[in-house]
Amino acid sequence: MLILLPPSEGKAEAGTGRRLDLSRLSLPELTPAREEVLAALVTLCAGPDEPAARAALGLSEGQRGELRRNARLREAASAPAGRIYTGVLYEALDLATLPPAAERLARRSVLISSGLWGAVRLTDRIPPYRCPVGAKLPGVGALSAYWRRALEPAMAAAAGSGPVLDLRSGAYAATWTPRGAVADRTVTVRVLHEREVDGLPTRSVVSHFNKATKGRLVRDLLTAGARPRTAAALVGALRDLKYTVEEQPVAAGRPRQLDIVVTEL
Repeated sequence: MLILLPPSEGKAEAGTGRRLDLSRLSLPELTPAREEVLAALVTLCAGPDEPAARAALGLSEGQRGELRRNARLREAASAPAGRIYTGVLYEALDLATLPPAAERLARRSVLISSGLWGAVRLTDRIPPYRCPVGAKLPGVGALSAYWRRALEPAMAAAAGSGPVLDLRSGAYAATWTPRGAVADRTVTVRVLHEREVDGLPTRSVVSHFNKATKGRLVRDLLTAGARPRTAAALVGALRDLKYTVEEQPVAAGRPRQLDIVVTEL
């Protein structure tokens, strides 16, 4: 099983170990693309046109410190990606408290999408950075389009022959679209909150709690030692974990779409 996660805007303040070494990251076939994006980002953030750099990365004037951090990425201390990302999903996943067997499964199963790195595993050592996938970098262009071209072979290989649980947000999901046989083995998830309004059941899509629910869902799968071999078995594993799962109609050559219905946030 391959589990695809989005990155988080929230990140650790600093790494704790050696400097970044692109050659040591997983999916080594992405090294040339990572080098190109990294070089463009560092050049942009170290340059004299601060307003243009902030605009390219969607930063406010009060976030200019992010430019200084990006400019020093090659010299910055690194840490495992699982510690660098600190947003809501990762708080709910709580990697640091996983039992040893679940942690080993996470290391093998989880890939995190990234506007800067393309995709990394939890153990890949990276420095804190700021580079949303919606950014446009000089010489590289729109990162979403750039990674769509670069990621296809690496991600298809990473998917292997098992199911893919795709929990990426829309912007990151656009960087790689499973196709063919991989699409048939892919499951996407939407979280719906069900509650009563004026005595009638009402459902709504949630944002903050969507991330928290996905983090808990991944944690539960890992802790249970789930190793489904098919998309149908993955759906069954979620139901075994007492999630309320509703499947949407499946179109040939498209991922399965699941609604996870929650009543408490």
